[in-house]
Amino acid sequence: MNSTVKNILAVIVGLIIGSAINMGIISISGAIIPPPNGADVTTMEGLKETMHLFEPKHFIFPFLAHALGTFFGALITALIAANYKLKFALSIGVLFLIGGITNVFLLPSPTWYTIVDLIGAYIPMAWLGGKLIQRKN
Repeated sequence: MNSTVKNILAVIVGLIIGSAINMGIISISGAIIPPPNGADVTTMEGLKETMHLFEPKHFIFPFLAHALGTFFGALITALIAANYKLKFALSIGVLFLIGGITNVFLLPSPTWYTIVDLIGAYIPMAWLGGKLIQRKN
């Protein structure tokens, strides 16, 4: 297979798998840490209106979803990529970071969480995923 095609496929598969992991964690989070009483977490409007009710514990699973989705997306991308494995893994981190920044504008969150999420969940996790595969090879 042509290395360019393989690298493009690696990024696409990494995005799909990383997004699926992200959404899977988000979808089970309410069963593990229930949302605050009265919070409507089924719509963006409901989340915006009730975000003030959320405590720090309610941000654990969103952070894990972002971090683990990025990590595994980058790991898979680096595993599949023909060359420049770390660079392609980091590209997953950048794409997920863009999504995280977009989410900050769409759904306001506490400043502390925004900082922790944007600094810790994307680029470092993509780097770690890429480095693990790079080291393996």
